[in-house]
Amino acid sequence: MILDLFKLDGKVAVVTGANTGLGQGMAVALAEAGAKVVGVGRRSCAETKEKIEAFGGSFTEVLADLSTTAAVDTVLSGALDAYGRVDILVNNAGIIKRCDAVDVTEADWDTVIDINEKVVFFLSQAFAKQYIKQQDGGKIINVASMLSYQGGIRVPSYTASKSAIMGLTKALANEWAKYNINVNAIAPGYMATNNTAQLRSDDDRSDEILSRIPAGRWGTPEDMQGAVVWLASKASDYVNGYTVAVDGGWLAR
Repeated sequence: MILDLFKLDGKVAVVTGANTGLGQGMAVALAEAGAKVVGVGRRSCAETKEKIEAFGGSFTEVLADLSTTAAVDTVLSGALDAYGRVDILVNNAGIIKRCDAVDVTEADWDTVIDINEKVVFFLSQAFAKQYIKQQDGGKIINVASMLSYQGGIRVPSYTASKSAIMGLTKALANEWAKYNINVNAIAPGYMATNNTAQLRSDDDRSDEILSRIPAGRWGTPEDMQGAVVWLASKASDYVNGYTVAVDGGWLAR
């Protein structure tokens, strides 16, 4: 049956930035599809744990600061200690710093690039090595952005990092497909999350954004759930190096 291809029973999914927002929504969806979920966050994922355990799902928390590659071993070993294997990695954790390009400091630039790009690569590399060791493939799902396609305003480091994510997704898919590892990405549109609080509180900017979204609303964490389950499941086994826009039609306009 076709719906069986979307089931994640017996799989272990690791989601970074799982304590809130899009990460929480995707973690819940993966658990609902049958996966055991490891939620990674700088702060407690207690709310996510409560949501998942409420319907009988399995959730383990790993506290890690993803601003440096020192966290990579913590994340992978935490997942292996909890469940003995890993099958799905969702690189969701990210940061945005808004500033006129002429005023960006090197420290702020490095902070964004380290979290959004450098750690994503080395975490993916560590999981790919584990998938190869397990000899049965795996899934890597990166979270890109509308600014993987466009330039944006006052977010040069974020744009650079998310453009890199789309490129890395293609590059890693090219190398790792032979190991039965699928590397893909989801590019959320304008979502009602902590990252967009400043935009949503600016009535003029919010109205400007909404006027371009054919769906006529900000996205929600729930809007990401179908895409992440699809990319995590066997239903997407022949999808490699692709970035799926979940944007309410923003790019179409």
